[in-house]
Parts: sequence; C-alpha cells; structure tokens
Amino acid sequence: MSAISSIYDYSMGQPMATHSPRNPLPVAIVGAGPVGLAAAAQLAIRDEPFVLLEAGPGAGTAVDAWSHVKIFSPWRYNIDRAARQLLEGIGWTEPAPGACPTGRELIDAYLAPLAAHPAIAPHLRTGTRVVRIGREALDKMKNGERKKSPFALQVESGDGEIDRLLARAVIDASGTWDIPNPLGANGMPVPGEHTLRDRITYGIPDVLGAARADFAGQRVLVVGSGHSAFNVLLDLARLEQEAPGTEIHWAIRQRAGRPFAGQVFGGETSDALPGRGSLGKQVRQLTSSGRLTLHTDVQITRLHATGSGILVETNGKPLATALPEVDRIIAVTGFRPDLAMLRELRLDLDPAVESPTALAPLIDPNLHSCGTVPPHGAGELAHPEPDFYIAGMKSYGRAPTFLMMTGYEQVRSIVCALTGDLDGARNVELALPATGVCSSDLAGASAEGDAGCCETVAASTKIAEATGRRTDPAAPAGSCCGGATTDPGERELVQIAPGGPRELTRAGGLGTGSG
Repeated sequence: MSAISSIYDYSMGQPMATHSPRNPLPVAIVGAGPVGLAAAAQLAIRDEPFVLLEAGPGAGTAVDAWSHVKIFSPWRYNIDRAARQLLEGIGWTEPAPGACPTGRELIDAYLAPLAAHPAIAPHLRTGTRVVRIGREALDKMKNGERKKSPFALQVESGDGEIDRLLARAVIDASGTWDIPNPLGANGMPVPGEHTLRDRITYGIPDVLGAARADFAGQRVLVVGSGHSAFNVLLDLARLEQEAPGTEIHWAIRQRAGRPFAGQVFGGETSDALPGRGSLGKQVRQLTSSGRLTLHTDVQITRLHATGSGILVETNGKPLATALPEVDRIIAVTGFRPDLAMLRELRLDLDPAVESPTALAPLIDPNLHSCGTVPPHGAGELAHPEPDFYIAGMKSYGRAPTFLMMTGYEQVRSIVCALTGDLDGARNVELALPATGVCSSDLAGASAEGDAGCCETVAASTKIAEATGRRTDPAAPAGSCCGGATTDPGERELVQIAPGGPRELTRAGGLGTGSG
C-alpha cells in the first residue's frame, strides 16, 4: 500500500500568481477538460492562485477517448470567454464560429493551446489522480470551523505514491466519462456482463478507425438512445457499406407509441443545433431503410456466451421485440458521477439525479429533456461544505443534457463567488440551443393553458451567452422548445435567466466576429 508522504507545496516548485497574503493556498481544480480549463482561465485572469489536476497524460484526456466524434455544437458555443481572452493575448487564431469540430480538433485548436498558455501551464499537473478530498483537520462528522480548515486532497501520481495537497477551495470538474452506466435497466450490471466484458464496449468506439477490426463483419448490438448512440449507429452504417457481413441491431427501452419518434430521434429539423438535429434525422432514415434493425421496449436481463456469439435475454414483455444472437455489444447508456472520492465532504445531492439538489429539478429527464435549463451558478451548485463545488458534466449527475457552455457559465459564477465578487456570482447568464423536442410536449399538457415544463422557469431581462457572444432578442415562442421554424438557418435558441420574460434569438443572428 502506498505511503502518505509529507505535504507538498501547491505550486509544485513552479511560480504562482500574486495572491492575497490572507490565504496563500490555491483553488484546486480537479480535471483538465474543457470546464476545468475554463475554471483555470477564470482564475488566471483574476490573478488568483490555482492548481489544475489531471489524471490523464494531458489536458482533454477524456475528450481524446472520443476524438473521432464530431461535436454537434459549433465552435461559437465551445470556447469560454476567459479562455478566449487569454488565447487572444498570445496571437491565437480562433476557429470558424459556425464549424462543428471533432474531439481531436477541439483538443488541437483549443484545449491544448489553452493548457500550454503561460498563465495555466505552470499550474497544470498531469498524471495526477485525485483519490480523496476532505478537510485537513476535520472528518465529515466534525463540525468545528470547517471553512477555516483547508481542504486536503490525496493525489496519486504515476509511481503509485499518495501525496497530500492543501487548497482553500475545490472545483470538481472531473466529469463522468470513467463510469459508464451498465446494461441493466435497473442501473446494475446484468448477469454475464462482467464475464463478457471483452466483447462489450462502453461509450463511442472508433469503429471506422482504431476499433474497426473489432466490429467489421460482425453482428453488433447497440444499446441505448440519444446522440451518442446516433454517432455509433451512423459510423456502423458506414462500416456496413465497407465491410460485408456487418449487421446492426439497435435496442432501446422506449415503447413504440404516439410520442415515439420525438423521444427516439430528437427534434431533427426543429433542433437549434443543426448538427444535433441531423443525427436523429439520419438515424431515422437508416431505420426506415432497413439497414439497421430497431428493437423497442427492451430491458436486458442476462447475457449468455454461446459457441457462436452472445445470446441477449430480455424481460419478455409482450411488446418487446426479440433480440438475435450477436457478436459484439456497444453500450451507449450514459454515465454517472464518481462520488467515492468525495465521501469525507458534506454534500447536498439529489437522491435520484445525483446532482446538487437545487439543480436537479431543472435537468431531471423525468421532467423535461429540452435545452431550456435555467442559468445557474454558485448559488445552485453550493454544498454544505463551504467553498466546494462540482461543475461541468459531473454537476449534472446522471442527467444527459449537459452542454459545454453550461459548464463555462457555472465556473465563471463559482470563481466570482470564490474571489468575493458576489454580484458577479449571482448574475448568471445563459443561452442554450433548444433540442426542438421536450418530454413535457410529448406527454401532453397537464391542464388547459399549461404550456409545458419550461414555462415554469424564471426568466430574465438581461441575457447573454456563456461564451460571451451576445445576441439580439426576437419574439417569444409559445412552447419551451420554441415555435416552428421554416428556415433551417434560423432555428431558435431558448434564452433564460432570472428576473424577467424568457426571450428567444435566432441562431442565424449570433453576434459578430469570430464567435
């Protein structure tokens, strides 16, 4: 077992920014993905000390795992405003705002240059995994003066040694990529799942590249719905054209019925992000053409290894379609947060969503699935543990609708709170592209005059994008996902913030310059 070494200096031997003598400790940021780097940028422009801890070999390690995938949000939504400020200061050329990058392009054109910036690079520690976070002098049970006791982070380096780092605050932006949901509809692995793990892939494998040999000419079952599943299915369809014998089966839990198409294929042409809407449209076409076989109302209960493949046992519901024997399974069933390292902290998490309690009803897919997530920041993300925040994808717990720009606004507000700018922390602003379909619309209004789940969202008179590119307001629409549009180039963005009426802008009118 690794020994606990002595405390090491937060700067790890590197120069740090000038800071107040009242508290020389840094803000510790866990995870150097897009949101963690944005948090670092927000602290850097304020000349606040921080340390950025990344378990992988470089910034954006989780993004690198899906580097072949094209992101459905264009560049204008993917660059944090503080990061832009830093990068523009060293002559960085911003990518075309309307282009949708791949994960690799996101790393090469944005994350890597940001991580290498002189204001961030000295404080970035790669190959450093945070294994536990607590208070230096108090366990979870002790009240005391917790705010005065610094955070103690136990971190593991590549040699397996456990060290301790002290911090005045912690922003956990470690994401959820490392913990995919299992195949079981009950949230648990099904019998046989562990035994057959060498034939099951979780996430979005590069079936046209590095993983091609695993899937070419194979009978492949894709389990799960949503845009990640769409990416996998579309890549498999290309593989099927190139590799004879490739069969594609798609199993989802939804039951065919009146709202089925919207639930399964998304908003399509009504989506404010054309790239996102196009995914569902293409998958619908593949399904109609017979190039993939869709199996509905499926709940997998057991996997069996046979002499020729994998037999998938389901719940046997009357409306469920039988699953054939397959060779490989791709589980695209979402992710969940790693909460084990936070056990010594006092958290306030929703028991179902596993997000901060104040945020949960705003993102719970049981309530709605569109892009109208109200602006939220330090206030909604705070926990009983003072100066500890979960941001980014991990802040959404098990909810699947997170966008990078949401995380950027989260950490801007959090950094404001940590640096004493309480007005800045409260003044949260956000503009999210609507999906064009919402679960409340699919289920029907609960009463006459009920316009849907998002009509209950508090709104604002001051609206701006988390990326710093403002837009001009247009007329409000009648439903949470916006009204019908006739021009695909002018899809609607739902914009909401506290204090006034909800407003919409047209995607075609987004700012000027290199947004």
